[in-house]
Amino acid sequence: MRTAIAAATAAGLVALAASSASAAGSAAPARPALTLVAPVTDVTLTADEEGTDLDLGAYLVAGNGPIEVRATRANYQAPVVAQQVVNGKAVTLPKGFVTDFSGLRKFLHIVLTDASGKKAAEVDQTLCLNGRGARTRPDAPPTSPYPKNCAANPFTQGAVWGLQAGWSLSTDSRGSQPVMLAVGKYKATVTVNKAYRDYFKIPAKQVKLTLNVTVVSDDEKPAPKAHVHAQAQPLVPHAARPTGRPTTPKGPKPDLVPVPAWGIEIDRSGNNDYLTFSATVWNAGPSPLVVDGFRRKNTDLMDAYQYFYDSRGREVGYQNTGTLEWDPREDHEHWHFTDFARYSLLNAEQSEVVRSQKEAFCLAATDAIDYTVKGANWHPENTDLHTACGELDSLSIREVLDVGSGDTYDQFRPGQSFDITDLPNGEYFVEVKANPEGKLFEGDTKNNTALRRVVLGGVKGARTVTVPPVGVIDVP
Repeated sequence: MRTAIAAATAAGLVALAASSASAAGSAAPARPALTLVAPVTDVTLTADEEGTDLDLGAYLVAGNGPIEVRATRANYQAPVVAQQVVNGKAVTLPKGFVTDFSGLRKFLHIVLTDASGKKAAEVDQTLCLNGRGARTRPDAPPTSPYPKNCAANPFTQGAVWGLQAGWSLSTDSRGSQPVMLAVGKYKATVTVNKAYRDYFKIPAKQVKLTLNVTVVSDDEKPAPKAHVHAQAQPLVPHAARPTGRPTTPKGPKPDLVPVPAWGIEIDRSGNNDYLTFSATVWNAGPSPLVVDGFRRKNTDLMDAYQYFYDSRGREVGYQNTGTLEWDPREDHEHWHFTDFARYSLLNAEQSEVVRSQKEAFCLAATDAIDYTVKGANWHPENTDLHTACGELDSLSIREVLDVGSGDTYDQFRPGQSFDITDLPNGEYFVEVKANPEGKLFEGDTKNNTALRRVVLGGVKGARTVTVPPVGVIDVP
């Protein structure tokens, strides 16, 4: 599914967002907390068999102060509670504004009418304050401290969302369902819903846009992605190692915590039945997990070193923590740190009956788990495998799991998923264990194991799995 939006120049967006000019050195002019703007009024959208994404090219612009929201849940039985931070003080948002970790619920109201004036679609859109944007005026801060998206894990406990003062925020439809629209011309009315207009005190003339929308068909088929095959092992020099005496200081360290397994399903492959699942291990802090790998001469191994930092973020020590290995298999082809986690299927007595062959990992901050913990980094390093895991000819790499973020792996391949073909029906537990061999240095190792109860049923070739909820988290 693709969406084509007429692009606007940065100057155009700045002009839309800017207020009347003021003399240099004078106080900032009064500005609304939020303004709804659009760099263009003519928008082209693409329809396919799944529908049309309503990415209408509209933006919100923050006024003289940032819009910052923190959402938390006390435990898995509790609802999500959200507060806006205003001048350092927390103000609870009205009921209904936030019900999960996707953003501000029903922030925008969008109506599309066809050429005859008949209503073709009407939807409310959730707003992620951490969306795409940039600063819109010269006096705005040059950078934003807030995370880049509102992605959430089923077991997320806390989130931070924000729009920097003077910055724009795209109101694109990521996370929303596409709508079914016929090819043709439409008029789109985009309005900030009344509850938010009243709460943020947005003037009436700055809460509504009218756009001309053209919907075209999508006949283009995306070309298949080229697969990059591993090349012959290059000859490389011996990479330099840390100097000085290895030390393990008493200061802050990372805290690796697994969440219960999720995304649990039955998969049939060949003559076997497999239990597939997703596993997330996150860093509860207060210090990042930083692992450097240095290549051994003419081999596909790296020596791994964990670094330690004081409360000011200064490096104060290191220790050897094993190795990283090159994985040449299809869909991998990157460097894996060994012994980061272990996955086991336990029986009702919690004795291991099957162990996953997944034993090596590329550390990457794929999921925001709790950005309200001490030391949380809202802009974590290494957020995807491309940036985190290196290339075949890498001399060294750095893999980081920052505070507040988790690393998720989907275990759907035979060998990594659990072969349950010959297991009897009944109660089992998916065990996710972080740092199973104790090679990584942590502040707390008592929270390194998470269990998720499952119940196997059915018959061979048609196995079933029932996954009870964890508190209010009713995600299989």
